[in-house]
Amino acid sequence: MRKRITLHDLAAQLGLTIQTVSKALRGLPGMSEQTRSEVFKLARELGYMTKDQKQTLQLDHISPYPVVQRRFVLVQNKQSLNFNRLLLQGLHERFMEFGHTVQPLLIPPDLKPSHFESWAEDQELLYAEGVFIAPRMNHDLLEQKLLELPLPRILLNFPPPESRVDSVIWDVYEAMFQAVRRLVRMGHRTILYVGDTRDQRGFVIRWQAFCEAMKEAGHAVDAREHATNRDGTDNWLHDVEQLYELRKPTAVICGIDEEAAPVYYTLRRMGALIPQQCSFIALLNEQTDTLPLCSRPQLPIRESGYRAADRMLWRIANPHLPFEHVRLQGEFFTGSTLSVHKSK
Repeated sequence: MRKRITLHDLAAQLGLTIQTVSKALRGLPGMSEQTRSEVFKLARELGYMTKDQKQTLQLDHISPYPVVQRRFVLVQNKQSLNFNRLLLQGLHERFMEFGHTVQPLLIPPDLKPSHFESWAEDQELLYAEGVFIAPRMNHDLLEQKLLELPLPRILLNFPPPESRVDSVIWDVYEAMFQAVRRLVRMGHRTILYVGDTRDQRGFVIRWQAFCEAMKEAGHAVDAREHATNRDGTDNWLHDVEQLYELRKPTAVICGIDEEAAPVYYTLRRMGALIPQQCSFIALLNEQTDTLPLCSRPQLPIRESGYRAADRMLWRIANPHLPFEHVRLQGEFFTGSTLSVHKSK
C-alpha cells in the first residue's frame, strides 16, 4: 500500500509552512496564485487528499487508497489522435493519484465490425478493468460493438439514443452558443458557418446549436448559405470562397478544429483583413502555432479525461445505479481575431 502523504510532506517539499499549505488547499486567501497552484500540483502528483475529498470518494464507495492497480484502455482511431493526447493527459493525471494505468489502443482503419470480436481478443480488451471510447469512431457499428462490451465503459462523446452507458464530453453545444452570442453582442449579423454537419454526432450538435443561437438572435439560417457540404475532397474550400464573395459576412465561425487553418488562410488569400473586415472564431481543440491567437470557446478536453476517470471509478463502485451524462463547459477566450462590427 502506498505511503499516505501528509501536510508535513507537502510543506517540506515546497519549503512552506504547514499553515500556508493548509490554507492553499482549503482555498483561503493570503498567498499568491502561483504558490496556491504549486501546492495543488504537488498534492495531486503525490496523491494527497483533503478530508472533504476523502469523504466524497467514500460516499461514492471509491477507496482513496486502492490496493489493486487497475488497467484501463482508451480505444481510439487516427481521426481522434489530435485531441486524444489531451484526453490521455487528463486520464493519466487522475489515475496516477490512485496508482492505476490507462493504455491507448488504436483501432485499425480497415477493421470491419464482423472482425471486431477477433481483434478485441487479440488485444486482450476484455481483460481490462474498463474501456473509454473516444469520439469519432470510423464506423457506427464499431462504436456499437464497443458499447456492448461486458465491462465498465465510459463514452467520451455525446451518447446515441437508447445507449446504456455513462458519458463525459466537452460541451460543444454551449461552446457554439458562446461564439454566436459573442459575435451578435459585438454587432455582427451576417455570420458564415463553416463545418461538416453530418459525419459525427458532435458535428451535428455544433450545427444545431449555431442554428438555434442565430434564431434566438432573430436571424433565420438557410443551410445553402453556409459551407457545410463535404464530398471527401478539398472542394468545400471553394464553397467557402464563393459564399464569402456572395454574402460578404462580417464574421466566420469554423466548427471543426482541423478545418480552422485552411479556412483562415483561404480568407487571407482572398484579401480578407482579419479581424478588421471579418472576425474569425474557431472551435479549436487547443491553440496552435499555425494560427494567430484565435478567439474561441475553450474546449475542456483534458478536463473531460480527468472527469471521465472519476466517472469510471464511480461506475465500478456503483454498477446498478442509473447512467449519467456529463458535459463540461469552458470559458470564451478573446484573441486577436475578433473585433466590433460598426454598421455603416
